Amino acid sequence: MAMSGGREDGEPMGEMNTTPLIDVMLVLLIMFIITIPIQTHAVKVDLPQDSASTNQPQVDPVKNKIVIAADGTLAWNGAPVNEVTLTQYLDQTTQMNPEPELHFQPNSMARYDRVDEVLAIVKRANVTKLGFIGNEQYREF
Repeated sequence: MAMSGGREDGEPMGEMNTTPLIDVMLVLLIMFIITIPIQTHAVKVDLPQDSASTNQPQVDPVKNKIVIAADGTLAWNGAPVNEVTLTQYLDQTTQMNPEPELHFQPNSMARYDRVDEVLAIVKRANVTKLGFIGNEQYREF
């Protein structure tokens, strides 16, 4: 931006100084850009729900069944679980009134130490209604 001090004949400058006007306009433009809210684009997606898990409660208020397979995996009412989940389910059952029955069914080929670990988890949960089912499988031993 060139500046002139007037004409050579000593007359005052007749042009308007636009430098401060441009500076103010740039500051206002920057402030306007900063204050504009950021547009968020959200897409609503309705995901399908698993109907088996929503219809069937994890803890049955009447009776629940723990099964130990031959390879040592645990199942709670037919669904595979780990020790932490089993402890959570057992804690839920002991809080119910009346306390539901707990059926315990180890496979005859399951290792004894695995069965003992699961029984220790059941004992620590203070389950009072425990029943062993499927004992007829042990007749041949």
